[in-house]
Order: sequence, then structure tokens, then C-alpha cells
Amino acid sequence: MNKCLPRFRNMINTVLCVWLFCAPAWGLTSETDHAVNEASSTSAVTEAEFENTERVIDANQPINDAKIQSRVLGILTTAGQYTDLSVESRQGLVFLSGEVTQERFVAWAADIAKNVEGVVAVINNITVAETSVLDMAPVRAEMTRLWYASLHVLPMIAIGLVVLFVCFVLARPLTNVLMKPFVQAGQSQLVQVVLRRAITLFIILFGFYFFLRIAGLTQVAVAIISGTGVIGLVVGFAFKDIAENFIASLLLSVQRPFQIGDVIEVNGHKGVVQKMTARATTLVDFDGNHIQIPNATIYTNVIKNWTANPLARGSFMLGIGYDASIRKAQNLAMQVLVKHEAVLGDPEPQVLVESLGSATINLRIYYWVDQRSHSGAKVGSILMRLIMRELERNGISMPDDSREIIFPQGVPVVVTGNEAHAPIVSGTLPNASPLGVDRSVDALVDEDLEVGEHDDLSSDTDEIREQAAASRDPEQGRNIL
Repeated sequence: MNKCLPRFRNMINTVLCVWLFCAPAWGLTSETDHAVNEASSTSAVTEAEFENTERVIDANQPINDAKIQSRVLGILTTAGQYTDLSVESRQGLVFLSGEVTQERFVAWAADIAKNVEGVVAVINNITVAETSVLDMAPVRAEMTRLWYASLHVLPMIAIGLVVLFVCFVLARPLTNVLMKPFVQAGQSQLVQVVLRRAITLFIILFGFYFFLRIAGLTQVAVAIISGTGVIGLVVGFAFKDIAENFIASLLLSVQRPFQIGDVIEVNGHKGVVQKMTARATTLVDFDGNHIQIPNATIYTNVIKNWTANPLARGSFMLGIGYDASIRKAQNLAMQVLVKHEAVLGDPEPQVLVESLGSATINLRIYYWVDQRSHSGAKVGSILMRLIMRELERNGISMPDDSREIIFPQGVPVVVTGNEAHAPIVSGTLPNASPLGVDRSVDALVDEDLEVGEHDDLSSDTDEIREQAAASRDPEQGRNIL
């Protein structure tokens, strides 16, 4: 009898399993089964996945379907992802039905049911609900998730904002402390301004980067830094000329090849330096015009500074006849140079023979003047007048270039009256002076040799500086010299 009891139990279990599997197909289900089947279509039941727990089924172990059903239903309900959820357990075979919004929760429900003790197999009839385009549930769920995530990082964001504010407030004081060595070293104003702004910007960017790191936006920080580099490259190509002028301004302000008020000549333009900004340098030429030269042009061209050395040498050429004494002419010119108050004795003036022309011996007169008190052009004009008249008074001829006129057919000469018997005498004319100079001009020569108070030798540079100071500034910008 005892040996037949286990066989009887196995037979009953086999019959029950066959009944459970075949009853829906035979139409022999109970009213409860029909209610379950109405929740899901017949195709869904037949196509449902039969998942075994892969555990050995103990025929002697009693099955408590109520506990299994309650346990699985409680777990899936707590997840909050299922609607119209139905859980039924029959002899350890669990039937699941309902709808979910995400497909991954279909398999998850089967896994949960398989892991409950006593479950033999799981028939999963849970389907994914078709969502409407106007369904706002996913949006609300995502907004809820973002809200809780924001609450989680809100304290870190607050700390990052505090750090950013502290960096912004301390940027100027820290910059002043770091700039003290450069200020004491006497660097140019433009270099100090650039360094000051660069240090301030670096401190603020550090605070901003720290804020992004604390807030968990590391990728955003990296993207901002990368984007800043790309933008800088694009801007550098787009504003190449402006950047070139700015860099040239930095170099000029550091090297200082000239100062405000200096007379310089750059690229064919000569004038007094009125102002230098980050873009260009303004000159006031000796005609009173304002000339703006880009700093890049000044830095890459030859700069001639007429004020760096206040002493300047002037020269002019004077031709004397071949019949005149060269030494005498040199001595006379030297006497005029030495006596003139505007001509410096050191370096001493010189009178040299420069070349031999077709009709004259060309002398080059060199002299030095102090540009701070005298104008080189005015001194040269007066010296030219005095030396010319001095040579004329002492019988030194200054002929014009000789010209030869050829008449191929000859020049006919017709002699009439008593002039035919007049002797032709070579030499000077009767009314001409032996030196070939009309004595009526002696008074003019003496007058030209006088050096009076009306001879203005003052430098024009001071006048141009005064005009530059009184004129309108053609370019608005801070002077960096």
C-alpha cells in the first residue's frame, strides 16, 4: 500500500498538468479561467512564453498557491510599472497578465516570478501597451526623474556658485598683488593692462571650471574649453591684421624706439609723435597734417628718430669756377661757418671738394646744429646765402654749367657803317667790371652778408608739438606711451 501511494500521487499530478494545459483548448475552463482569458486575447495566451524555473520539481513538496500568488503580486505592484496586473498560481504554475509601458519590464516580471520559491513555471501574458502621441505620462516621468536628480545635486551646485562668486570677488585684489613686481619693474602701460586682464580672466575661468566640476558637468567644462580654443583660432584668422597691430603695439611699448614728442620718419612719413594706441601711431607732420600709421607697419619698417640725438648734420653743395682758388674758397666758407652762432664747433664744420663738374668745382659744406633750439632747414638756407655772397665779394666766380650750341650751316655776320673798321677786342666788355660782376650789386651783397635779428633760426619742432597738443585727437583710445 505504501509503495502504491507515491505512484498514485505522480499519476494525479500528471493528470492535473494535462488538465491545466489542455483545458483552455477543450473549452473546459472554469469561470475564473474565462475571466483571466478575457483580459488577454487567445493569441496572446497561445503565444505566451513558457519559462521553466530550471529547478527540480519535488513531487512530495506541498504547493501553497495563495502565498505564491500574493508574493508575486505584491512585488510587481510595488514596482509601479504595471497596469491591469493579474497574477494567478496553480500548482506552482504562475500566470501573469497585464500591461507595461516599457518592454524591459515584461521579462523582469517573469524573472521575479521564477525566483519565488515554489514556482514551477511562468506563463507570461504581460504585453507592452500602445502609447498615444498625446500621452504625457513619459514626459511627466522624465520631469519627475530630473527633479529628483536636481534635488540630489542642488547642494553641490550651491557650493560651486559660492566658489564662483568668491573667485569673481577676489579676482581684482589677487590681480593687484600679482602685478606688483611688473609695476615696480616699470613695464609699459599696455603690457600691464594686458597682464592684468589676463590674470583676472584666468581667475574667473578657474572659478567657473570649478563650479562645473562640482555640479557634475565635467563634460560641459571640457566642451567649453575645447570650444574656446576653436573660437580663438577662428577669431585669430578672421582678425589677423588687428591681432598683428596689437602684438606690434605690445612690442613697441616694451622696446620704446620713440617717445611722445619725438620727430620720427617711418615709411616716408616724417612728423612729431602725438599718440600711440593699441592700433596705430599718430604723427603730426610739418605741414600740420595728422598721419595715422598702423603699428604693424611701424614695427616692420625702418624707424628714423630725429630727436634721439639732438645734434644733426646738414649739408649743401656750392660750385666755383675752375679759375678760382679752391683753398681760398674753402677758407672763406669756413670763416662763415665758424662765425655763425647756430653752427656747432664740436663736431666741427667741414668744406670738402665733392666732385668736378662740367663748368664748376663742386664743394660740399657740412655743418652741425642743435635741433632743440635751431631748425636745420633755416640754418642751411642762411649759410647758403652768406657763403655765396662772401665768395662773390672776394672774386670767386660761380659760373653756370657751360652749354655748347652747334650751328651746322654757320652764322652769317653782316657788318655795316663804321662798325666795319671797329677792332674786335677779346676780353671783357667796356662797362663790365674786371671780375665779371656788376658793381651795382655790391650793396645787395653787403646786405645779404649781414646777419640780423630778422633771421629766424628757431626749431619748428616746438611749434608742431604745440599744434599737436591743441589739435583734435583723430583717434579715440588710451595712449600707451
